[in-house]
Amino acid sequence: MIELSDDLSYPGDQEETERGPSHALAKIYGQAVNGLSATTITIEAQCQDGVRYTLVGLPDTAVKESRERVEAALLESGIAWKRRRYIINMSPADIRKEGAAYDLPLAVVLAGLMCPLDLSPLERVVVMGELSLDGQIQPIHGILPMAINAVREGFRAIIVPRANAREAAVVDGLTVYAADTLTQVLAFVSGTGTLDVVTDHTSESDFITSIDSMLDFADVKGQEEVRRAMEVAAAGNHNILMVGAPGSGKSMMAKRLPAILPPLTKEEAIETTMIHSVAGVLPPDSGLMTQRPFRSPHHTTSGVALVGGGTYPKPGEISLAHNGVLFLDELPEFSRHVLEVLRQPLEDRIVTVSRARGTITFPASFMLVASMNPCPCGNYNNPAKDCTCLPGQISAYLGRLSGPLLDRIDIQVEIVPVPFEALSSREPGESSAAIRERVLRARAIQSARYRDIPGIYTNAQMTPALMKEYIHIDSAGRKLLRRAMDHYGLSARAYDRILKVSRTIADLEGSPEVLTHHIGEAVNYRKLDRSSWGEVKS
Repeated sequence: MIELSDDLSYPGDQEETERGPSHALAKIYGQAVNGLSATTITIEAQCQDGVRYTLVGLPDTAVKESRERVEAALLESGIAWKRRRYIINMSPADIRKEGAAYDLPLAVVLAGLMCPLDLSPLERVVVMGELSLDGQIQPIHGILPMAINAVREGFRAIIVPRANAREAAVVDGLTVYAADTLTQVLAFVSGTGTLDVVTDHTSESDFITSIDSMLDFADVKGQEEVRRAMEVAAAGNHNILMVGAPGSGKSMMAKRLPAILPPLTKEEAIETTMIHSVAGVLPPDSGLMTQRPFRSPHHTTSGVALVGGGTYPKPGEISLAHNGVLFLDELPEFSRHVLEVLRQPLEDRIVTVSRARGTITFPASFMLVASMNPCPCGNYNNPAKDCTCLPGQISAYLGRLSGPLLDRIDIQVEIVPVPFEALSSREPGESSAAIRERVLRARAIQSARYRDIPGIYTNAQMTPALMKEYIHIDSAGRKLLRRAMDHYGLSARAYDRILKVSRTIADLEGSPEVLTHHIGEAVNYRKLDRSSWGEVKS
């Protein structure tokens, strides 16, 4: 049982016999997060004769500063800080320990020496949390990878801040205890108190409900061609670029795209939640993310913010959009350097961040949705307004996007302002739910097609070998494709993208073969490859 001191003054003047035995040792377990993975950290504390506090094991500044927070929290919990020599080792010593998340385990292990307190109930339990000076336990980042690693390494339970408990509870095979104060944790360890056990109640219906609550395509007036392009993009997970005048509805439709995507699977939800947890953007008291991410960074975003990085690398916008949508509005306004860093993640669906302390790989399987004006004034090819730009200005504006980047965008579609008749119509457009039904049927065909191929789930992910196996075109389709390649000067990568999109169009129709009209529609989605848009410079 914990003995709370009535005298919270330092006991340096007390008799030696009251200090407890020399060379006492206590041990507890925590977790260190590196990228999206975690490592078990053993925290050992030894009490010796003398007056000193030594913390070793590669702690960063925030961990070193924990002494003041821990001392104040222990005092608020009724435990006086005894003036002894405390040596605390955090192993493995070659892994850097970052942040204030080690406050709680440090306080518990020191309480084990000062009370003394039997820590054997925590033999296979992970303890993590940040302490405020009054002993309150604050939320921390990266709880989900910690909980996953705890199960992997055979731990039976984890004690976390209450605000992180639902997040940890999504991991099966682990008892999750929610704690509000250091006093509660110490009472639990001593057997004089209890902690709440938190369980996950996320069901499959929660993922469906979250989609139904999104913005609806029924609000979109007209724009049948663009709506169709959005449906094809969603069905095959293809990247899409919308080009059109300001106010024509580009952003409106981009924000509704997640509503026609399939619901997250639980595996996708765990992976997505883990990324957001590590990045520190998961709201408190959150469990699993039930909606696909929709990230829309401003055009002033830096390359590091987009791909991730920093002294201790964290996920960037493209990883936060993993399993969801990355929307780049006004694409040419982004820095050329920032846009070029997208090329490798769009191809490999991962991003690797290398720093002096090591290399970390983050997942980046997202759908790129971008929009742009056709020219600086925005009215090029606008039937209602005249363009005031010179031909050289249009070419220079489009030249901000490199050819290799455009090649990686499967669908490039033009969007024109909605005519008054369609805009004033009171008839709702087709709902997102109806479109999603067709998308789900096409995705089911792809799931069956690639079920035995690891890492391939949609047509957009097909390798050249898979394209040869699953895309067969007849002589008429081949002739049409050859004519398009010669007329528009398409690259080999654009050729592959056309074939992948045509395979998706066929899947939407339930056709086992790619037919000529599927090729024709896919070719029609290469708007920026056409000479009428001016020469796009690489």
